[in-house]
Amino acid sequence: MRNISRFNVIMLLLVVFGGFLIFGFSENIKGPAIPAMQRDFGLNEAQLGLLLSLNSLGYLLACSFTSSLSNRIGIRLTGILSFASMAASGVLMYLSASYASLSAGYFLLNIGNGMLEIGLAIMAARIFTRNTGTMMNLAHFFYGLSSTVAPIAASSMMGWNLGGGQLGWRGMYLIMLSLSLLPIIPSLLARFPEGERVRGDSLSIKDLLRDPVAWLIVAVLSFGVVSELGAGSWLVYFLEKAYGWENADASRMLSVFFLCFMLSRLLLGPVTDKIGYTLSVLIFSGFSGLCGLAALAIGEKGAVLFAISAIGIAPVYPTVMAMLAKRYARGVDTAITFTVTLMGIASVAGNLLVGYMIERVRELFASRNAADSELIGLQAGYGLIAVLALLCSAACAVLYLCLRKRREVL
Repeated sequence: MRNISRFNVIMLLLVVFGGFLIFGFSENIKGPAIPAMQRDFGLNEAQLGLLLSLNSLGYLLACSFTSSLSNRIGIRLTGILSFASMAASGVLMYLSASYASLSAGYFLLNIGNGMLEIGLAIMAARIFTRNTGTMMNLAHFFYGLSSTVAPIAASSMMGWNLGGGQLGWRGMYLIMLSLSLLPIIPSLLARFPEGERVRGDSLSIKDLLRDPVAWLIVAVLSFGVVSELGAGSWLVYFLEKAYGWENADASRMLSVFFLCFMLSRLLLGPVTDKIGYTLSVLIFSGFSGLCGLAALAIGEKGAVLFAISAIGIAPVYPTVMAMLAKRYARGVDTAITFTVTLMGIASVAGNLLVGYMIERVRELFASRNAADSELIGLQAGYGLIAVLALLCSAACAVLYLCLRKRREVL
């Protein structure tokens, strides 16, 4: 952040850190809301998975055009558009009267989230040129901070009594997503580092398509993020359905998950700079996957391991962003867009697969052992989330060997 005034630094940090705060809220209030949505619209698990997956297409669409949009209209207006679309999605979801209109609201929300994620990643890569792993993890710490608060806040707000009735998930979404308007204020006051980007990028999509390292980074990020998002989306549902927990108790466990998530990003960032980005992701994601499988094997008494698994999965995304910033310094916009867009495709498939895994395994065992089929199906679905974290670690091991052979270990 050289040659930038202190005031401008503060405004930029408010946009970046505030943006991640809003991002955490928008993504993780859905955990407590999903069971209520299911009841209101009579949805089964496959339809829930389809809802999460189809609406991830909005995120994927935004990832594909945000980089070029920021080059055309500037990163400032791109960020403002993302915040405004997220607030508008809250209005649509509040007014939704059917599964289709609810899907439309989620679709717009994911467009805003995708634009915001790419925009913040590009901005952070341009600003944080020293101690990149530490600063990326610190920025993403604010995502973990709001994610920790989000499930409890959402669950509490849904029970508020206003105007003779409960606020419900509709009112909760309206209020929480209206907070997206706040970061627009520092966005209007800040001078964004547009001039710092490299003109005439030497890196192209074709270069990345031919680079095996780029594909391995995509695999690492995809497995890690799908596992992370799967836990945020399905943990409350799993605890309610598998163990009969109350929504408030299950939401508290999700908050503990994000507390571990938040502290991991706050404390482990310097570790990634010290031992290397690739080795860090290999170790941390493997730890997360093992915790998830151990939690399922132990049963309800081991539920806290679901939360502890967040310690390992939390540093994956920001550390991979630091990896991209270092390896592709002269084309970071292109590298981030390529990687995150392909990751978005994986997230669509991942959410859909978890939902159908629960549904199909439950149907398979229903004819054999009806009493246990519900639990077995849920365990299979959540087990997939843990396995994805282990696949992230395995892909990172291959990446480490590939980079070591080239003497380019990050």
